[in-house]
Amino acid sequence: MQHQIKTAVFPGTFDPFTIGHLSLVRRGLKIVDEIIIAIGVNVHKKSFFPIEERIETIARLFADHPQVKVMSYEGLTIDFVQKVGAQYILRGIRSVNDFEYEKNIADVNRQLAGVETIVLFTEPQYTHISSSIVRELLSYGKDVSEFIP
Repeated sequence: MQHQIKTAVFPGTFDPFTIGHLSLVRRGLKIVDEIIIAIGVNVHKKSFFPIEERIETIARLFADHPQVKVMSYEGLTIDFVQKVGAQYILRGIRSVNDFEYEKNIADVNRQLAGVETIVLFTEPQYTHISSSIVRELLSYGKDVSEFIP
């Protein structure tokens, strides 16, 4: 009997400047065989970093993990998940308050596409750090080395 590769998509929330996301991916790899870090692209929204630069930066972080791929997508996450044939969506949460929201989203994704959601808590030392805070500090020339992998 052949082993089916279990794939999870980690959508849109991944930012190379939030070290907690690295931890989530590494922990996720203990559950699934491969993870696709999927960067959502909204042509109407200006990004702090060009999409190509974000993909390149993230890919560099996981250069020693061939089971991690980095891709961009437009449109609905669930459509992308189905397109790449993933069985799971990987989501990270910072607090118990986020859990109810993620549970509702997971229920919708299960009903719409039959895709399960893996929810992992961000490790405690990273729960107070958001990528938007780090990017803002960076734009003011502040030292953010403790948050950047």
